[in-house]
Parts: sequence; structure tokens; C-alpha cells
Amino acid sequence: MKSNKTSLCFILLAACIIISSCITLKQPEKPTLFLIGDSTVKNGKGKGDGDLWGWGSFISDFFDTDKINVENDALGGTSSRTFQTNGLWAPVLAKIKKGDVVMMQFGHNDSSPLDDTARARGTIKGIGMESKNIYNPIKQKQEVVYTYGWYLRKFIDDIKAKGAIAIICSAIPRNPLRDGKVVLVNDPYADWAQEVAHAEKIGFIPLNQLIKDKYAKLSATQVQMFFTEKDHTHTNEEGAKLNASLVAEGVRTLKLNQLKRYLK
Repeated sequence: MKSNKTSLCFILLAACIIISSCITLKQPEKPTLFLIGDSTVKNGKGKGDGDLWGWGSFISDFFDTDKINVENDALGGTSSRTFQTNGLWAPVLAKIKKGDVVMMQFGHNDSSPLDDTARARGTIKGIGMESKNIYNPIKQKQEVVYTYGWYLRKFIDDIKAKGAIAIICSAIPRNPLRDGKVVLVNDPYADWAQEVAHAEKIGFIPLNQLIKDKYAKLSATQVQMFFTEKDHTHTNEEGAKLNASLVAEGVRTLKLNQLKRYLK
């Protein structure tokens, strides 16, 4: 009888070992930081073509990528409007899951015309509920265009509906050099971005001001080293790396936000 019980115990133990070896423990899926924005976040394919770089190409250097994924889905030439209406936002939104973070930076192209034949990418100035019915010559159809703030809120609503976290960055300042001097000016889009973030109770990184504060301590020669010679908007590699470091600094100061736990 004792021998039978011993045999049964060995059989049960062997069965447990076999079952345990067949069970694959599913590791919790890492969260993802998604970036959306224009060419100052990712220029071209994000490989520095023409020495034009966006800060999104370097932001992963400041995060522990063993714990969080970083995906840069920004596209040059887009505004808060055309990132949505040209079908760029939908595939990003489809990938977003609960616990992910979406960081957005728009504004540079929102001041463009609403209905020109070149891009038709502008938005109505401000953050109100105004709208305008226009004929879009690019798409050759009527389109209702809304304010800059309206499009930002649409991003935020979509992100929250997925159980994810939205963060707004104000757009980087353009090259501030004027006649050999650093001339720092106010950007209304930076103010509007902050107003929307505060109204929607989401994280806000005052990137525009953080960069200007940095420039204010430097000479004109030093500031010029952050920009390409091709235009007055795009940064080179050094400028993009500086901006990425300031985004990380902004993340570190955010309150009640889990993203900063993934910083190095």
C-alpha cells in the first residue's frame, strides 16, 4: 500500500513538472511612447538627410528601452489638421493600447493657408470651436476646417478613449537670429498648446520656452550652430539632440505621469 502511494506521488510530481514546462509565462507587454508631429520631430525618414534632424530621432537615448518602446510616427510637412485628415493618425491610433503614451508637437505648419494649391494644411487660429467650410484644391472636395485647438483636442479624446496618456509639447522655436543677434519672440501656438493641455488636464512640456531659455544664455554664434543653413526652421543633429534633452527634462518635471519612471 505504501509502495502504491509512493508511486502515485511520483506520477503526480512528474505530471506537474511536465505541465509546468508546457506553460509559457506571458511577459507583460512593454508600453510604447508614440511621437506624432511635423519635421521638427522627424525629418524625412529620421536619418538626417540633408543634415536636417528632428528631436524625435534622439529622444530614445534618454529612455530605458528595455522597459519602454519609442516609436516616432511624425511626418514632415504636416499640421494638426493634415496629420488626421491625410490618414496618418488612424494607423497610429490603431496600435495604441492602455498604458501607452502619445506625445504630440504641432504648430509650425498650422499657420499655413487653409485652402492653397500647395498644401492646404492650415488651421483656424486659436483653440475655440470655430469652423469654416472650404474647397480643398488638393483633394478636390469640400472640407470643414477647425481651429488648432480643436484638432489637438481630437487627438486627446482619441488617446484617452484607448486608455492611453496624452502629452503636448509646444513647438520648437524657429532660428531666432536677426542681424547677428538672438531675438526671442512669443509664439501664439505655444500659448494655445499650453491652454489646451491645461484645460484637458494632461501633461504639457513647454518645449518652446525651455529652448528659448537655453538660447538666451548663448551667443548668436553658438545658437546658429544648432540650425541648418537651408532654412530658419530645421535643426541639425546638434540642435535636435539639444531639443531631445530638453524634452526629457520636461518629462522629468511632469506631475502625476508614469512616463518619467522610464527615463534613464
